[in-house]
Amino acid sequence: MSTINPPKALLFDVFGTLVDWRTTVASTLSREATLALTSLSHPLPTSVRLFASTISWPDFAQEWRDSYKAFTKAYSSPLLSPNMQKSKHVFKTVDQHHHDSLIHLLDEHNLTGLWGSEKLVAIAQIWHFLDAWEDSSPALHDLAKSFNLCTLSNGNVSLLRDLAAHASLPFYRILSSEHFGAYKPSPVVYNGAAEHLGLRNEQCALVSAHL
Repeated sequence: MSTINPPKALLFDVFGTLVDWRTTVASTLSREATLALTSLSHPLPTSVRLFASTISWPDFAQEWRDSYKAFTKAYSSPLLSPNMQKSKHVFKTVDQHHHDSLIHLLDEHNLTGLWGSEKLVAIAQIWHFLDAWEDSSPALHDLAKSFNLCTLSNGNVSLLRDLAAHASLPFYRILSSEHFGAYKPSPVVYNGAAEHLGLRNEQCALVSAHL
């Protein structure tokens, strides 16, 4: 980053860069599975109980995250399928994907029925409340003294607002792929963010760790 002509805005990736999604998601899945297995009001089939008792929830969390990556990559590809080309004006949010992919993954792992529909919605919302890395909040508060800090994430707007509040991340502006009807790495998102801020591309810097 140039110190002679520093950027006016720092645009932050969020998942992995500022928040620890692995620990939060895996621990939530494990906790909710334990509650389901010990519940007296929600009896489980023997097969579901067996698979839920032996599955690695950190591995499941990684599969869930990988499904998100595949979803956004396919959505951003210039080689869209004919069906997606016809319906691409109907933007599917990351919240919707997280819910749908959770149901799909549970079915793949023979865990359908482990949680009811309301609980599935609640678990899918855990991505709104990921814990930040220990140094994320203090570092952003320091950077905010010199730069305008913005998100630039594939997460939808409501998700990013909840994350910022939960983790005390002092963003000047919440920018999401949802604003632009596309997902990173589509240039539409990066160029749209600069335009949205009234800046040239060279006046912005992207901060990302992809952990």
